Amino acid sequence: MKTHTIGIIMNGVTGRMGTNQHLIRSVLAIRGQGGVRLANGDMILPDPILVGRNPDKVRALAEAHGVSRVAPSLEAALADPFNRIYFDAQTTDRRAAAVRQAIAAGKAIYCEKPTAADTATAAALYRECVAAGLKNGVVQDKLWLGGLRKLRALIDSGSFGRILSVRGEFGYWVFEGDKQPAQRPSWNYRKEDGGGIAIDMLCHWRYVIDNLFGKVAAISCLCATHVPERRDEQGRAYACTAEDAFYATMQTDQGLIVQFNSSWCTRVRRDDLLTLHVDGARGSAVAGLRDCWTQSAEDTPRAVWNPDIEQPIKFFDGWRKMPDDPSHDNAFKAQWELFLRHVVNDEPFPWTLLEGAKGVQLAEKGLESWRKRAWVEVGAIA
Repeated sequence: MKTHTIGIIMNGVTGRMGTNQHLIRSVLAIRGQGGVRLANGDMILPDPILVGRNPDKVRALAEAHGVSRVAPSLEAALADPFNRIYFDAQTTDRRAAAVRQAIAAGKAIYCEKPTAADTATAAALYRECVAAGLKNGVVQDKLWLGGLRKLRALIDSGSFGRILSVRGEFGYWVFEGDKQPAQRPSWNYRKEDGGGIAIDMLCHWRYVIDNLFGKVAAISCLCATHVPERRDEQGRAYACTAEDAFYATMQTDQGLIVQFNSSWCTRVRRDDLLTLHVDGARGSAVAGLRDCWTQSAEDTPRAVWNPDIEQPIKFFDGWRKMPDDPSHDNAFKAQWELFLRHVVNDEPFPWTLLEGAKGVQLAEKGLESWRKRAWVEVGAIA
């Protein structure tokens, strides 16, 4: 048995998502389990090196989690041939320049979404990787969530019969930063800094819809900035220049209607922060982050409209919770393991930077639809 130790440059992981999901729950968790085992018994052991704009934060993060390697600069990390993978979790407006540095250094590229601030740049990054012969990928974590894996199994088994419609609801209340600290960074609400929920979340819904319900063909979208002023990390008031909610209707290439509401200004009264409600001729399902509930045509209650009496049907009681999958793992970690297998053992990895560009494209088309107050076609990326 051989161990393939592989250096991973992790840029911008001092933020909430980078620290928790990518460093702690993915790369360090993989190290903690001894690596990723290949079919021949060999192991892949990731060895992270941290880099970022704030050296003090980077060093503190490394010390807190036992990471021995910290780079003095991105250039120094890229110059070391031991580091074969470049991972980027910076803010969107900084991503393309750093990824291009990594491409020039011949590194495999793996990065968060949005992969760029616009479709042209996102597509160019993919083409540049291909031209350089470099393996590349984008984080599409929600495909490995427990609830969506169960939903995928229902679709594959034909449980729905003909799927009629899909409704997605995502969001929660993000505090304004005055009475309670905000749960999201202030740049999320400034368009000039790459913020906005459309560019953030439509990138996610593109790959979810494409992989479960058919390719997105058209979109009609309305955005809003419901909270006009918030307070930043220093407690200073600032004007919100980016949208904090969008309400989208999409059509797939199979003619399926998919509605998606996403908001940082909503109080949750549903099963989870994200729910996907799928209605089919033979049954329905509601999937959350971890769980999925189903109702067959035979178990569907006979609803009768009568507002003059208390509702006699307890609608939540008519749904069955699907059993958990014991093999389920953290969604980010699951995709990290696949990407490591791809880089070291050339195993398939279809979630390339082209898929990332498609997400950016849908966000741009959604914003275009909002400006035009019209349906906008979503075509192939040239």
